[in-house]
Amino acid sequence: MTDKAENKKMQGSCACGKISLTADQASTEVGVCHCTTCRKLGSGPMFLVDCGAEVTIEGGKNLGLFDSSDWAERGFCKSCGSNLFYKFKENKKYMVSASILNHEFEFTKQVFVEEQPKYYEFSNKTVKMTGKELFAMFGG
Repeated sequence: MTDKAENKKMQGSCACGKISLTADQASTEVGVCHCTTCRKLGSGPMFLVDCGAEVTIEGGKNLGLFDSSDWAERGFCKSCGSNLFYKFKENKKYMVSASILNHEFEFTKQVFVEEQPKYYEFSNKTVKMTGKELFAMFGG
């Protein structure tokens, strides 16, 4: 994140509305993850917002969890299939899909750039980090 990043309380929901999410300290910046898992789950890179560990989820009976790696688990709606977040196991930080939050974000960061396929490239000027650099920053 940049020095001008703010944290705000934000709310959002999955496509069918059966799961709602409130993040008490969501960043106003969005980053994109190019990792293979994000791309397989969403047919492209996933736009994510660092929402910290203070996240409340309602509609939990519709929440599916996928243990996607040694370092993260992913949440999705069992009813509509919306990708909601991934959560770092070590520090419990939620990286929430920007598409479910009701906010306009600034695109500032790209992660897992070593896994980005050659068939697309964003023109935005962003910080670019490898997976190893991301782990060093957030733990995992």
